[in-house]
Amino acid sequence: MFRRPDPQLIGFLEEYDRHIADLALALREVILEEAPDATESVYQVYTVAIWFGFSTKMKDMFCYIATNAGHVNLGFPHGSTLPDPNRVLEGTGKAMRHIKLRKLEDLDRPYLRRYIRNAIEQVGNAGPGTRETLIKPRGAPKRKSTRR
Repeated sequence: MFRRPDPQLIGFLEEYDRHIADLALALREVILEEAPDATESVYQVYTVAIWFGFSTKMKDMFCYIATNAGHVNLGFPHGSTLPDPNRVLEGTGKAMRHIKLRKLEDLDRPYLRRYIRNAIEQVGNAGPGTRETLIKPRGAPKRKSTRR
């Protein structure tokens, strides 16, 4: 079932060339086809980032989209432990990895959905998801920690 992108997300993506905005939205559709009940958290910081999970907690996020001037990243917060038989995961950090996508045809790569499904399995059963879209615009106040 198709889920329309939030109008604010469309507005955030207007800062990018049309092909990057279209690629990000098309990748969003692929992810939501694999996880239709996922919660979507949209951040506008130095990039537009769309995180997907089954709650609003970062630990339950299985992948994200990050826009760049010339490409879009499909990122995995726990990508360093994802199987990578196609050797397409990039990154050298402790946990995160990503796949660079430059054109709409890249979404037709046969292994792309397998990486998304594996990332979903990684977070386990975090619940059914809320199908919510949460918008975090640039300059949104940060929540203060209640930890002492």
